[in-house]
Amino acid sequence: MAGPGYQDGWWNSSDGLRLHFRDYPGDGGKAPVLCVPGLTRNARDFEGVATHLAGERRVIAVDLRGRGESEYAADPLTYVPPVYLQDLGTLIGQLSLPPVVLFGTSLGGLLAMLLGLTARPVLAGVLLNDIGPELGEEGMARIRSYVGRPGRFANWDEAARSIAANHDGAFPDYTHADWLKWAHRTCRERDGIIAFDYDLAIAEPLAQPAPEPAFDLWPAFEALRGLPALLVRGEWSDVLQASTASEMVKRVPTMELLTIPRVGHAPMLEEPEAAPAIDRLLRKVDRE
Repeated sequence: MAGPGYQDGWWNSSDGLRLHFRDYPGDGGKAPVLCVPGLTRNARDFEGVATHLAGERRVIAVDLRGRGESEYAADPLTYVPPVYLQDLGTLIGQLSLPPVVLFGTSLGGLLAMLLGLTARPVLAGVLLNDIGPELGEEGMARIRSYVGRPGRFANWDEAARSIAANHDGAFPDYTHADWLKWAHRTCRERDGIIAFDYDLAIAEPLAQPAPEPAFDLWPAFEALRGLPALLVRGEWSDVLQASTASEMVKRVPTMELLTIPRVGHAPMLEEPEAAPAIDRLLRKVDRE
């Protein structure tokens, strides 16, 4: 199958799941962009990025297991970062990818940091979208409050209104058309019913007791030192605090900080400020 500007691709995880990615073609002589979405999101989130980079370089946007076109896992406790990392490593190997520029939103950015720690040679650069090695407690509580809650909607307008009710504080300038776009990216229609396009069981690992002591992500983040890097933060983010973002660019001086005004967690990377910063990042990658 194919969509506007991309081919559908598939790979198999080590535990036998059929996983999906969108493959947008581009200049094979440039480092490809590998896009990894947030917790409940999917490859459709990166349509704007792929449109901006159309033809310039290859863009691969993945559906993590349990999202979008990828199969759901029989064991919900495989919805955890070590397994996602293994899945990404399998994809990179299957496609024989050169070092990639990883664009990671939220969970995807956590995976980028962990790849820096465990498999840095696969990275040519990184974009961390509204995520860092310290997570805002308020934001994480808010995410836990809605992840895994069933949502069934009679029509797309109803889905858009429901999403707006949960997120309008973080995106006060959004119109109904914007919320409809969000709905079409995060929901799917099956048998006349519109529902969220992810396995609700991804919430189960979030309900497990936190490890003691807590895992320190700063060493993973600092493993990115020396790579071309961009940190995107929503001005009103409750997941990435401004103080954490400031500390991040101190510890990794190659990282540019871009704050998107009047949005919370997480920017869509389609805001007017995002494209020039993405272009600067990719020019740095090409020079190096």
